[in-house]
Amino acid sequence: MSDKSLQETYAPHNACFGCGPSNEKGLRVRSFVRGEEVVATWTPQAHHEAFPGVLNGGIIGALLDCHCNWAAAHQLMVRDGQESPPCTVTADYAIVLKRPCPTDSELHLTAKVVSSQGAKVTVEGVLESQGKVRATCRGTFVAVEEGHPAFHRW
Repeated sequence: MSDKSLQETYAPHNACFGCGPSNEKGLRVRSFVRGEEVVATWTPQAHHEAFPGVLNGGIIGALLDCHCNWAAAHQLMVRDGQESPPCTVTADYAIVLKRPCPTDSELHLTAKVVSSQGAKVTVEGVLESQGKVRATCRGTFVAVEEGHPAFHRW
């Protein structure tokens, strides 16, 4: 098991707000493969709040979007026997905010691929805090081809 996340291993210079290791002002999600899932922990700060003690919904969306995107990229890499993941982008995703997410404790993210066909991967994600599901996500992520602005982003 590596101490390096998927992002640090395959995209150390990526500046994405949600998951880019080189974005000093970003969220810096660090995703790790654990069996059939991709997992992460992340600790919010006061400037991530919508109001005192509660995480902003947009931040929740960014966390789940980036984390699930990396689950998709990793799945395509493994499925296709590649040494590095293809650059993938979000085609669509839906977040369901189940209950307020507190900012006084660590968050746990899980993502699992539910289908994969060609360049498209569907992933379901969950964000938990204090033992309760706070939000869920289902998204479609697509490997991009040369000519797309994200093609060489990592």
